[in-house]
Amino acid sequence: MIIDQIVHGLLLAGVLSTAFMALRCKDLLNSVIYLAAMSLVLSVEFYMLHAPDVAIAEAAVGAGLSTAIYVIAINRTERMENGKS
Repeated sequence: MIIDQIVHGLLLAGVLSTAFMALRCKDLLNSVIYLAAMSLVLSVEFYMLHAPDVAIAEAAVGAGLSTAIYVIAINRTERMENGKS
């Protein structure tokens, strides 16, 4: 019982830290990677809460599909380096 609470606390810390890093990161691609990691940690939390169907959906849509869409969108935009286009 105590071990489950410790694991849930660690997973919550993982979700919060990856979300914070995604917000603080200046590079968009790194931010998307942090969001994918947050989604994977969140899917593990859903699995620990005995909701495997929600965990699979979160892993597939949150980490897989959303990440792919963000990466495609970032690749199709032009990067500005040092204030020049």
